[in-house]
Amino acid sequence: MNENKQKTLYVVHCIDTEGPLTEDLVDTFKRLKNVYGNVVKDIEPSRENLRKLQNAELNLDGFEKEVSKMLAPHLLQYNNNWSQIDRMLDDALSEAFRKRTIDDSNEGWVYSWHCMDHVGYSDNPRRKDLGFGNVFRFYRQKLKETNSECDEINWHYHPLSFSRNPLQCATNYVNSYDVLLESLCRRIIDEGWFPTVNRPGFHTERQDIHMFLEQWIPFDYANQFYEVDDGQLDLVSGRFGDWRRASSSWRGYNPSHDDYQSPGNCRRHIFRCLNVGTRFNELKKHHVASAFVEANNMGSAILAFADHDYRDIRPNVDYVRGIVESLRSEYPSVKVKFSGAEQAAVAVTGNTNQTPLKLAASIERNVLKVKVLSGELFGPQPFLAIKTLQGDYYHDNFDIQTPGIEYTYTFDFNTVPLKSVSSIGVASAGRYGAFDVQKIMLS
Repeated sequence: MNENKQKTLYVVHCIDTEGPLTEDLVDTFKRLKNVYGNVVKDIEPSRENLRKLQNAELNLDGFEKEVSKMLAPHLLQYNNNWSQIDRMLDDALSEAFRKRTIDDSNEGWVYSWHCMDHVGYSDNPRRKDLGFGNVFRFYRQKLKETNSECDEINWHYHPLSFSRNPLQCATNYVNSYDVLLESLCRRIIDEGWFPTVNRPGFHTERQDIHMFLEQWIPFDYANQFYEVDDGQLDLVSGRFGDWRRASSSWRGYNPSHDDYQSPGNCRRHIFRCLNVGTRFNELKKHHVASAFVEANNMGSAILAFADHDYRDIRPNVDYVRGIVESLRSEYPSVKVKFSGAEQAAVAVTGNTNQTPLKLAASIERNVLKVKVLSGELFGPQPFLAIKTLQGDYYHDNFDIQTPGIEYTYTFDFNTVPLKSVSSIGVASAGRYGAFDVQKIMLS
């Protein structure tokens, strides 16, 4: 490393942005029983029993502390509607709150909003805001109204279970590709947007998820490597967010083709990102210290952490700011930079001066032609989104004419007749971040 180069610790606050959520008392006890089963089966839902469980006052065959942690009062305080989230954001996005602590560039706190679509569910017991783009549009408008230009909007997706019950977690994209692909198609055609940074639903990746991300999204704040088993019964043995073999580094790695947890030759970068304000894999002071050490030794590192907007994010900001402040004086040569997830990833991977991606798209007769005018695609092809006159959204592969340069797609009886198409969107992340979207309106 060049000793004269500034050493920087990028502090990245990723928010799994899902909008309001409600959980009634009875539903809290149902969730508890789904995890701890016979241990709690005879405990009736009541405020008094909830208080006793929170205080570890009931005999649970050795699971008292784990249940108490799961039912901690702050974890049950939800933003139940958009008005509550809006009030939280009025403060959290204000200059006064952002600048309670400033970084070494004299700038305030930065958020990365990983927006999710709630669609494809069989039911809606938590009364979430159902619909494509609802969460995305709320946050895009709110950031615009508050001049929050420093913040980023990124990507978050929860794969659906076999039954599509939103209370069940899943570990594959295959069973809900229809929802996943339509969400991306709508972000391109309706919003003129394409993801460059991923936060995985329930921190979970598996081989099919790994391969999908490897095609489209260059940066992935997913690695939840933790030194010890965090004691939650529903998470043992890699049940969901399995990062037991992954790196403890705060600089990220390119994963292996056959094991997303091991370093290899894949394109995307996976970064470590622990939790705050939740019940497992919580960011502690020694994690922050290790990020400072790595920035000092290697020149840069990313201290990333995640929470949810359906709880108050402000105590989590203050918690991390407090730890960072307590350690800054111990590493005087390391500059602290509050940063968006993409901004930090580009900086740490050393690609800040790369040529931005620029695409061109045109129709000749019934053939869509796409060219890469400058920069490089992240993956093997652009993402093709098609909207029909009937309002249906489709995704398909291109025919590759010149790899990395020129692509075509034919509209005919084998695909969709061009006369039935309302609009076409072509998008891609750049090889080194940023994205480009080109749209063709046919009606």
